[in-house]
Amino acid sequence: MKKLLLASAAVLASTAAYADGHSPIKLGVILGFTGPLESLAPQMAAGAEMAMAEVSASGLLLDGLTVEPVRGDSTCIDAAAATSAAERLITGDGVSGIVGADCSGVTGAILQNVAVPNGTVIISPSATSPGLSTAEDNGLFFRTAPSDARQGVIMTEILMEQGIESVAVTYTNNDYGKGLADSFQAAYEAAGGEVTISAAHEDGKADYSAEVGALSAAGGDRLVVAGYVDQGGSGIVRAALDSGAFDTFHFPDGMISQALVDNFGDEIDGSTGQNPGTDSPGAMLYQEMATAADYDGTSPFSAEAYDAAALIMLAMQAAGSTDPAAYKDAVMDVANAPGEPILPGELGKALQILLDGGDIDYVGASAVELIGPGESAGNYREVTFDGGELQVVGFR
Repeated sequence: MKKLLLASAAVLASTAAYADGHSPIKLGVILGFTGPLESLAPQMAAGAEMAMAEVSASGLLLDGLTVEPVRGDSTCIDAAAATSAAERLITGDGVSGIVGADCSGVTGAILQNVAVPNGTVIISPSATSPGLSTAEDNGLFFRTAPSDARQGVIMTEILMEQGIESVAVTYTNNDYGKGLADSFQAAYEAAGGEVTISAAHEDGKADYSAEVGALSAAGGDRLVVAGYVDQGGSGIVRAALDSGAFDTFHFPDGMISQALVDNFGDEIDGSTGQNPGTDSPGAMLYQEMATAADYDGTSPFSAEAYDAAALIMLAMQAAGSTDPAAYKDAVMDVANAPGEPILPGELGKALQILLDGGDIDYVGASAVELIGPGESAGNYREVTFDGGELQVVGFR
């Protein structure tokens, strides 16, 4: 009976909101709830939706508007499915902006096929392909994750500092994998390292012994696996371990997840990796907020998703409009100095400052600083695997 009364109250409240002309703002959350990064999507969505709930609770957005999330499944790898999901969010659900997508290929497809034609702002928390830096976007596309041009340099620094001077590279055969592999190879070879082979792998295969055979024949002190943890990347690692071809690995962001530890435990001890992250005060605050909300705020790209949603709503407030054509130009302004620094949990404070005509510098959960074409300048956490556990050993 209590649940029925609560549900009835929610319906009445919603009806009243519409009657008063204060319909909720709808924001899309399009992530790979199925597919090769499905273990990361729930924490990313939770971050974005927590920011929306925080803003709604403040009652300060554009004369008291609330924000309602609407989810769509990008699948991470199926451009047609992702495009269809984005079209539904925009033309069917009427979202005023989108947090997402997650993987680079589907993000590019959504941008070109849906967002640009419909004039919709999208902010990705995790699409990292360098190619997106130069995409034709009409000023509508931003990302709170750094480009893999930066990640390639970070990977090089970590490996060279450990004395790893030759590596074999395998990458998932898409925009993300190829872009990262190319960026890393250029940086690594410029630093004096040798890439013995750089070979693509397809996701969805039951057996990766042939791919691992070629990687093993080429040799290398370590195997770099630029793949997806819930798909072919883990398949490559299993085949390499079972055959004895490699016993240590280097894992870029698409592989860093609790699922990697769950899959392999101490079998990958001695391996290394990195993913976007920071030890800033905002990151610590966000992790505490996430723990209180019963999800893992340290999960890759969860903080970036909170920040992506926050930037959309703060830009709306700065522009005084939910129209992407109006607020797209305010995203860079609210993200960067000058202005009052804003941390997680302070979105109400930020909305009030903007309402009063002041300036904010949104720092957020991932130490946001947007550069150039509206992308993160880039902070990374360095990890190792020891005793069957992922351990954070530093930040860069």
